[in-house]
Amino acid sequence: MKLISWNVNGLRAVVGKNFAEDFEKLDADFFCLQETKMQEGQLDLEFMGYQSYWNYADKKGYSGTAIYTKHTPISVTYGMGIDEHDHEGRVITLEMEKFYLVCVYTPNSQDGLKRLDYRMKWEDDFREYLLSLSKKKGVVVCGDLNVAHKEIDLKNPKTNTMNPGFTQEERDKMTTLLDSGFVDSWRMLNPDTVKYSWWSYRFHAREKNTGWRIDYFLVSENIKENIKGAEIHNEIFGSDHCPVELTLDF
Repeated sequence: MKLISWNVNGLRAVVGKNFAEDFEKLDADFFCLQETKMQEGQLDLEFMGYQSYWNYADKKGYSGTAIYTKHTPISVTYGMGIDEHDHEGRVITLEMEKFYLVCVYTPNSQDGLKRLDYRMKWEDDFREYLLSLSKKKGVVVCGDLNVAHKEIDLKNPKTNTMNPGFTQEERDKMTTLLDSGFVDSWRMLNPDTVKYSWWSYRFHAREKNTGWRIDYFLVSENIKENIKGAEIHNEIFGSDHCPVELTLDF
């Protein structure tokens, strides 16, 4: 079973950059998107054999998530059930027979860390949400988590220690989440490999591979034995992020 996650940074823009071809080539059972930047009715994009589920932000052209799936879910949930967090289209949860699949676009702490306090509250509430799911069955979490967890996960750790995505506060929250019963699938299988999933559009960052690994598949410990593979598709363009992949066997 193949799962793909991709922050497309505007789905309507990516559609003009071979998105359909990349989608078909990756041939995933579940294809999760973040930062769709869409409202309902703005794009009719369906693929043969897939159902799709969408969570739109109240604010136009902002945030948003989607999941395409070949497998009919038992249930679908939008958001966390917390009003403070549920207006930006950041979470979709599919309940499948063996696991929950959670697609998430974690809030960015923003320039000057002006949203860091909100981000800390989000992190605590999202962790509790995931733990409530993991009491029932396995959980797979994918998406742009907007944090490079370790120094190996970005090109220039020393110069980014006070920047959004690599503050100690954000990294500590990621550690807390993993310690609560999750594994970082890519890092579990590739403990020493340097590979990135996001590059700034500035300073020719992608050409120079001056990147960050901020897109993840986290898997709850109770199903980590089902992890069979993980990939980062940095050969695929179209967004400032590239797709990441998880292979599970049930």
